[in-house]
Amino acid sequence: MSQVPIDARSLSVHSAGEPRRSARLLAGMRDAALSGGPGGTVPRPIIQDSWRRALDLGVDPDNGSQTGVLTADEIEVRRRRTPLGDVLPALRDGLVSVADEARHIMVVTDPEGRVLWRDGSLAVRRSADRLGFAEGASWSEEAVGTNAIGTALVTGRPMQVHSAEHFVRVHHQWTCAAAPLHDPRDGRLLGAVDVSGPAAAMHPTMLSLVTAVTRVAEAELRSRHWAAVDRLRSVAAPLLARMPGRAAVVDPNGWTAAVTGMPPVERITLPANPSAGRTWVPALGTCTLEPLPGGWLVRVGPPEEAPAAGHVVLDLGRPRTWTVSVSGAAGGWSQELSPRHAELLFVLALHRDGRSAAELAGDLFDDPSRTVTVRAEMSRLRRTLAGVLDHRPYRFADGVHVEVVRPAHPMDLLPHSTAPAVREARLRQ
Repeated sequence: MSQVPIDARSLSVHSAGEPRRSARLLAGMRDAALSGGPGGTVPRPIIQDSWRRALDLGVDPDNGSQTGVLTADEIEVRRRRTPLGDVLPALRDGLVSVADEARHIMVVTDPEGRVLWRDGSLAVRRSADRLGFAEGASWSEEAVGTNAIGTALVTGRPMQVHSAEHFVRVHHQWTCAAAPLHDPRDGRLLGAVDVSGPAAAMHPTMLSLVTAVTRVAEAELRSRHWAAVDRLRSVAAPLLARMPGRAAVVDPNGWTAAVTGMPPVERITLPANPSAGRTWVPALGTCTLEPLPGGWLVRVGPPEEAPAAGHVVLDLGRPRTWTVSVSGAAGGWSQELSPRHAELLFVLALHRDGRSAAELAGDLFDDPSRTVTVRAEMSRLRRTLAGVLDHRPYRFADGVHVEVVRPAHPMDLLPHSTAPAVREARLRQ
């Protein structure tokens, strides 16, 4: 019998008059997945993939596998280290009143899924306490399996998880909608914003609302970032005006405040952990870094040919953070990768003889016509990885040894990715 994928959103929205039937159907799918038995229906692929990850992780399907709650002091330390606190008023303004009226709560987590803030309906907060859904608790997939927060953090996409789509049985009376929130300065995942409550009170527009408010918060972080760059520019302009040669002043993430002696660039890729002294910057060559309040002075040395890179390590071993490390005659450095750049480098590591723009478009989008997007992304990558990547076709340079670190579980390989090449690699691992 062929299996028919079921979208739980359509179950919950279009069968709003039959919530019990909807919940029973979802529960039947979950039970079949846990037992390994056949079923006439299957959940949507993103839920099915998450259930498989939870099974591989050994999550307790009845009660979850919580490993402890952070202390109040530990929560406060994490709150101080994240810029999420700066946008908490915007998140509360956009979501708390709606959540309270709908008998839901708003939750903000860090990238590990630890609950840092919680607000909204007092009655629902008390119910959440009984589930361990409290400040300091982990709501990652490793702890509680499939849920909007943990699954959104893994996939990098907004998620709504309804009733028995949750992996853990005691969560089946709940519905949750979450969206990941990223730092616009470097694309780093900061955490997730979630609205959760009783499944019977779920509203079909909640995911759209959470996603929109999260984008507003990211826009506020972006505005704060550019204000900081403007303040740095006021320091940089008089400093560079009396400086010979080529130089730039950048913020800690490499965003350019001012340059002299060279064309302006929007951003300069610095080493992952820059320090004062000489270093190799792929876009500029050998440079000298000097610390400034709020950034770096980058003095560019004389033009020289990019040194050959001897070894590249593409680390995809973690489900949410991916890095590329390069070592060679100029030393070594590492950079965190965006989801798209992680996909591209993984495909190029699979095809050492190279790929055309059309082939990469097929690998990533199943659409060979999307060459403009591929060329733009590869242009950015080649600026970051000068001496590592060649083109015509796109490939790792001759003589570069490439090592790919894969996760222990195949489903953790770039779990956000829907690229055909990545999905096929998961099946082959």
